[in-house]
Amino acid sequence: MENIILEEGMKAPDFTLMGSDKKEHKLSDYTGKKVILYFYPKDNTPGCSLEAQNFKAHIDEINEKDAVVIGISRDTLKSHDKFIEKYDLPFLLLSDTEEVVCNLYGVLKEKTMFGKKCFGIERSTFVIGKDMTIEKIYRKVKVAGHVEGLVCSL
Repeated sequence: MENIILEEGMKAPDFTLMGSDKKEHKLSDYTGKKVILYFYPKDNTPGCSLEAQNFKAHIDEINEKDAVVIGISRDTLKSHDKFIEKYDLPFLLLSDTEEVVCNLYGVLKEKTMFGKKCFGIERSTFVIGKDMTIEKIYRKVKVAGHVEGLVCSL
């Protein structure tokens, strides 16, 4: 697969993934809305749980700005179901078990965990405009303050 470097101002790559609502979702289905597409490493881990709860806490402000939140990880739909239920998440989670969209958006990075090298998702957020243009890219996201700052910039 060709390694495309995404930049602000580019057209967001379209994709189709299964969602936590058991339906297929294409990014292009959201044309006309602003999309906050966030990639996170793993359901039910401390940082990812906090990030999801932060999006939940600000969902009314996000909706008021005619935007939607969509989370993507490599977890299964079954895992997403448990995550959504545990935290009562009011937004869609997409399952990218084949890592197709993760590769498309360049979020898979080599990490070192417990002294072993592995590939995992680097916490990243893409703000995609109503015309499907990438407006803002946040890489190496630190959970604390991220959602608040992002909502203010919408």
